[in-house]
Amino acid sequence: MELVEGYGWVSLVLVLHLLENVWMLEQVGAARKKYKVFYPTMYAVESENPQAKLFNCVQRAHQNVLEFMPTFISLLLVGGLQYPRLAAVLGLVYVVARYFYFKGYSTGDPDKRLASGGGFHYVGIIGLLFCTIGFTLHQLFPTLV
Repeated sequence: MELVEGYGWVSLVLVLHLLENVWMLEQVGAARKKYKVFYPTMYAVESENPQAKLFNCVQRAHQNVLEFMPTFISLLLVGGLQYPRLAAVLGLVYVVARYFYFKGYSTGDPDKRLASGGGFHYVGIIGLLFCTIGFTLHQLFPTLV
């Protein structure tokens, strides 16, 4: 099997996303220690921990990224088969926006998750959806697309 020229950029973005996820995981671990929320507790309870909201925002930011991960990876890898450079750029937009999303959410103010560029992850994911649709149409109807 031979991949299209430029697909290496898609792989690079995938690696960046996975490294970003590891960094977020470390941030959640640090927040567990800082706010004294120990395993197996998933979320802190405000009546038991005055800093519960701060921990919960860090935890929720990472969990949201995890919830989107299968969709992002699927769209990136499949859409990149037809449009590798475009998919890599859109994937990079997604990865960078997710960093700002995480940083904003981790402040303890959930409204800040979309500020400072955090909401641009939607641009990346929707763009990748269109790349994947284009690939699908090309595979189904090669003479029409």
